[in-house]
Amino acid sequence: MLRLKAMALLFGAGLLGSFLAAPAKADPANKETIFTFSQPVEVSGRVLPAGKYVFEVMDSASGRNIVEIFNADQTRLYALVPAIPDYRLEPSGKTVVTFEERKAGSPEALKTWFYPGDQYGIEFLYPAKGPGGRNAGGAHS
Repeated sequence: MLRLKAMALLFGAGLLGSFLAAPAKADPANKETIFTFSQPVEVSGRVLPAGKYVFEVMDSASGRNIVEIFNADQTRLYALVPAIPDYRLEPSGKTVVTFEERKAGSPEALKTWFYPGDQYGIEFLYPAKGPGGRNAGGAHS
């Protein structure tokens, strides 16, 4: 009888431990990804200093074309940036990002972001530049 109680107690403790010690995983629905940049990087016209950031696809009524950028512990929202869907032929088992070419001395600009295993990803939008370095609306950038 004592042995049965001990086994039941161990089973209960093991079951409770499996709930409490479950590994934390990012939610694939919001594509939560942690990026660490060793130098400043531009995202949709906003320059982020070197550091660690959490990127998530915002689930909004207008669609999933907005990316939220948080600090590492997600206590501060740095930016909501516009995006459009992008596609690749072959998915990868890891996060893939590409950068746009920029002139010397400018921070690299994040162009695309693909979540592991996905063929569809995010392409970041940037203000259109007209002649003389002006935005399409005519204001200097």
